[in-house]
Amino acid sequence: MELDEELMERVQRGDGRALEALIERHRRGLYAFLVRRMPASRCDDLFQETWLRVVRGKDRFDPALRFSTWLFQIANNLCRDSGRRGAVESRERARAAAEAAAAPPRDGAPPADLRLDVGRRLARLPERLREVLVLRYFEDLPEREIAAVVGVPAGTVKSRLHAAVRALRGEEERDDE
Repeated sequence: MELDEELMERVQRGDGRALEALIERHRRGLYAFLVRRMPASRCDDLFQETWLRVVRGKDRFDPALRFSTWLFQIANNLCRDSGRRGAVESRERARAAAEAAAAPPRDGAPPADLRLDVGRRLARLPERLREVLVLRYFEDLPEREIAAVVGVPAGTVKSRLHAAVRALRGEEERDDE
């Protein structure tokens, strides 16, 4: 199986089949990432816009870097821009995160009520904490790649992950009371 970076080099040379292979390979993961970040009503547009930016920026891709990091960086920036353009109501965020959590995860499927609870809790986190948590625990990216995606130092990623987990634990303790 060809590496993503090799496929992207073929895309840079104008190979449409290589682009199709990349889209197919990353369809589920990218869409799940978007759904966990944004209201479901925006995800189709952001998914398409992400791939459009991949094609438009194909000459800027550095094959020495991981394609998935670059892809998530583009998607993450689009999510941030989308959030800035219009304040997304917390009710929509909670609904989107609940829908995402209800979708089957990559490995194994926890009960639906647990997935809905996780989605609601994710939606309540501040954006800067939610983005690192989703990239680490749902997309399984290492901290250094998360740092590249969100544009902060690795130490900041660690502190945000710690704060996100602490915030989720705090909510769990409040729910148990």
